[in-house]
Amino acid sequence: MIRKIGMILVITFALVFGYWYSFLALDEISMEQAEIIKQYQYNSEQAVELILTEIEPHLFTFTYKSFDQSIVNGQISYPKNQADKYPVLIGISAMGRGYQRWWSESFKGRPTVTQVNKITELADKNGYVVISIDARYHGKRKNPDRTLRSIMNDLHFFGDKTDYEAMIKNTVIDHRVLLDWVSQQNNLDKSNISVVGYSMGGQIGLILASLDQRISKIISIVPPYLDDKTALVAPKNFISLLKNQDVLLLTADDDENASKSENDFIFKHISTPKKERIVFSGGHILPDNYVDSLSNIIAN
Repeated sequence: MIRKIGMILVITFALVFGYWYSFLALDEISMEQAEIIKQYQYNSEQAVELILTEIEPHLFTFTYKSFDQSIVNGQISYPKNQADKYPVLIGISAMGRGYQRWWSESFKGRPTVTQVNKITELADKNGYVVISIDARYHGKRKNPDRTLRSIMNDLHFFGDKTDYEAMIKNTVIDHRVLLDWVSQQNNLDKSNISVVGYSMGGQIGLILASLDQRISKIISIVPPYLDDKTALVAPKNFISLLKNQDVLLLTADDDENASKSENDFIFKHISTPKKERIVFSGGHILPDNYVDSLSNIIAN
């Protein structure tokens, strides 16, 4: 009898909590696209200086000041084969991952399960300069007083979306400032700038490419689906702006962060006719050989 009462209490709590979370914790807030885009404005006329430190031939770490004077950390590699102008690939990491993942199969003893280091190898073979930076609250930009875990806990359990949305939005603008620097470099091909992002990086990449026409190609890999509970950073509110870019969307048929119908919705509403989608079997971590599917779009 006591056990039965205990089970009833557990189920009742779960139902109450589920209702609270679904309907009270984080309400959907509709925002006009123009209002959302306005939040991503910044002073694009400020000078951008990357302070480069060579760590080995063709490979440099760097820092620069972003739109709000925040210090951005990153890494850039140049292909061994010299050229007058290099195409550019900007890699954007998954949540919790630093820029180092794009050049290493493991970091601090943990494997790069997203396989993005293989994307850098592919890009290097095709003559690309590869650049990646840390997102806000990631890598060298961690804040011990505001951890990434606390940001996500607040988002999921208490309905405070402010820091999460600011993290994504400001990271997008950090990349736009980086694009300002790329545009100033005579040895970089401004007509051939690609962005590749995995998971949260795919989310950021879709928003960035939608807002910034300097990007010619976007490869978004298993981006999470977000609704208007976080309208300011939901890719669905931006993708109608993708008019002329080449877009490749990689999704999984059993992704815990985006259902089949949600991925179908995203692909349908990407406005450019130059779009392609590849669906993999499995979950959010794609099979090791998924990078092979990127060969043609990176080579062209």
